[in-house]
Amino acid sequence: MLIQTVDLCKTYKNGLEALHNINLSIEPGEFVFLTGESGAGKSTLIKLLFREQQPTSGFIMISGKNINRLGRKDVVRLRRNTGVVFQDFRLMENSNVFDNVAFALKAVERPWEEIKTRVPEVLEWVGLAGREKENVMHLSGGEQQRVAVARAIINDPLILFADEPTGDLDPNTSAELMKLFEQINAAGTTVVMATHDQDIVEKMQKRVITLRKGRLVNDAIGGFSL
Repeated sequence: MLIQTVDLCKTYKNGLEALHNINLSIEPGEFVFLTGESGAGKSTLIKLLFREQQPTSGFIMISGKNINRLGRKDVVRLRRNTGVVFQDFRLMENSNVFDNVAFALKAVERPWEEIKTRVPEVLEWVGLAGREKENVMHLSGGEQQRVAVARAIINDPLILFADEPTGDLDPNTSAELMKLFEQINAAGTTVVMATHDQDIVEKMQKRVITLRKGRLVNDAIGGFSL
């Protein structure tokens, strides 16, 4: 088992209960959608899984370790093995494509020779070969998201978390991006993706975990349930 949550709860300071007693497990190599209406708790769960936030109660196990008890160095190590893609891309707007992707390698102190080789390899895989010197703000939304994906996978993560990665993209661009996520999954990376896009979920026919008002209400293959 790669990921396990046990009685996971999250209540914010304003009293909003975002998640209530979430119990789930995800095996290595799975592709899992987190679905539900806006406010169901999808983004909160993603943030807890990669330790951007801490739960109010309950715990999360990743690769056999309780990530809520990790010290600072262990959190850094955890994040080396996880990639994250956001709806709003979170790119460095004044930098070019190369620097945006290389940032993830520099953050874990990879040698420059490796960075020079690895970045073009990953950019080619995501369909952006030869675009290293372009400013990211000159790219289309779909291309910017591909840069974000390249940055997320450049460290060969065990897990790729994606929070509404197609939310700001048109249907054709979304379909192309989903093919890329499928390729990443086929190469061995576990993918956990939050989305409200019913069409994508139905077409992909993967495992679907549905949240409603912070509670897990459905866990099935291929279905979209609200």
